[in-house]
Amino acid sequence: MLDLVIRGGQVVTPQGAGFWDVGVQGERIAAIGAPGSLPAEGRVMDATGKIVVPGGVEPHTHLAHFVGMFPDEQFYTLGPEEDTRGMIFGGTTTHVDFCFIRPNQLDLGAAIEQRASRWKGKSYNDYSFHVALQGKLPIRTFDQIPEAIQQGFPTFKVFTVNVLPEHPKRPPYRLDFGRIGHTMQLVRDNGGLMVVHAEDEDLVQFNYEKFREDKRMEGVNLPYVHTKLSEKLAFRRTISLAEEVGAAVYFVHTSALEGVEAVREGRAKGLPIYAETLHHYACFSAEDYKKPQGFCYHTYPSAKWKEDQDALWSGLVSDGVSATATDEFPTTLELKLRGKTIEDVTGGNLGAEARMGIVFTEGVGKRGMSLERFVAVTSSNVAKIVGLYPKKGALSPGSDADIVLVDPSIRRPLTKADFHVSDYSPWEGWNVLGWPVTTILRGKVVVDGGKLHGDLSDGQLVPRRIAGDVLSRPVA
Repeated sequence: MLDLVIRGGQVVTPQGAGFWDVGVQGERIAAIGAPGSLPAEGRVMDATGKIVVPGGVEPHTHLAHFVGMFPDEQFYTLGPEEDTRGMIFGGTTTHVDFCFIRPNQLDLGAAIEQRASRWKGKSYNDYSFHVALQGKLPIRTFDQIPEAIQQGFPTFKVFTVNVLPEHPKRPPYRLDFGRIGHTMQLVRDNGGLMVVHAEDEDLVQFNYEKFREDKRMEGVNLPYVHTKLSEKLAFRRTISLAEEVGAAVYFVHTSALEGVEAVREGRAKGLPIYAETLHHYACFSAEDYKKPQGFCYHTYPSAKWKEDQDALWSGLVSDGVSATATDEFPTTLELKLRGKTIEDVTGGNLGAEARMGIVFTEGVGKRGMSLERFVAVTSSNVAKIVGLYPKKGALSPGSDADIVLVDPSIRRPLTKADFHVSDYSPWEGWNVLGWPVTTILRGKVVVDGGKLHGDLSDGQLVPRRIAGDVLSRPVA
């Protein structure tokens, strides 16, 4: 017996887009059939005029995370209780956050368990964690990587840079390239994937020092500290190391033309290299920092220029950029705007709720992105890369019934009332050409008609396993 049948909408499946009925039984999709072919035994949802897509998969969030820009004060980002409410309203049914491993916390299993306990019963959507390796970790710590992969955590985040200048109370970010290479070998041998924040440490730290000496400390100078050249050098060095080792790499928050070019060249050689960008980078530029509240558009690395935005959209619409993410770092507006200098502007974005609607507007509505490509860059590609597919990211029999209805007839500027996280959104006033209106999580209608029907007990920790072809060639 089908519990739910969705009829009348244009449905985007792995086989293409068409007008089909979607049947749900329990938590799974039971059938995709011709219009009128599925028995209406349970609830029938009319999706006429809507586009039916898989629930969004957000690969890059930082919830309940220490805000390191002000190390003498204990600030944390908003937790899953608040931020995942926005994700569900915005059509994101699964997100991947981070479990940080630093020199004072060396047991990967205990750290993952502690992080998972923070989320249990406190998330509106499903979730998992990348394991983030930071600082000068003892080499024996890396011996735990195979076990973490077997437990369902196959992605390992590393920084090639300390994003901010060193401070005794600020945790280290950077992993040296020796340790990065060692990690690559271990993830290669055990079915894992590298997740890399790639900027050049020497160049960025020199720029901080030089700008400080020149008394050019205003935050608007961030694009000249976290430069396009820095991204170019770090992407190419990382790709060279990965090619030598034989490891797969996923670059987070690609911001520059140079990053897109490096990834495209690697993929053209058949290397399993993937890149995400942020819809912030694709829609806002370094010029926006000059606005009265311009730093609400900032994350690390900095926003860049129009040529970079054009390259990011080219990669999203065609190939070269596999996914959209947010680097979600939700704070109040006061905290987001507290920093004024290159050394303390708060990074991260508040944008997970807007991600799918903005990509639909700017990609499908304005740039001719196909519906299949829209699904790829908001859901299916990420699900494949991080090891959730086809449980997530597909409207197929047997997949989780994570389903979103997008209404392409919604054409208006966004207002504060459209958002459900914090006291502001950087997307207020943005004119949209379509917006998610219904979200279904594992068969449960959690958002419909502007009302929340889900609760914090809905979200589940999802174990992941990456398919072998994802790790051997660029399949997404």
